Amino acid sequence: MKFLLWLVLAVGVLVNAFSSFAFDGTREVVVSVVTGAAVIGSITALVLTRERHP
Repeated sequence: MKFLLWLVLAVGVLVNAFSSFAFDGTREVVVSVVTGAAVIGSITALVLTRERHP
């Protein structure tokens, strides 16, 4: 599960970084919003599922 979350995070960051070069206008905004939501969701899940050390 964590591997998938890290993969989503990495791919989302890469796609978001290069979306401005590949897309223009509305499509760029939509891709940025979708990848941003995926990255925020992945970070949230990773933080909530981390192992806590006493």
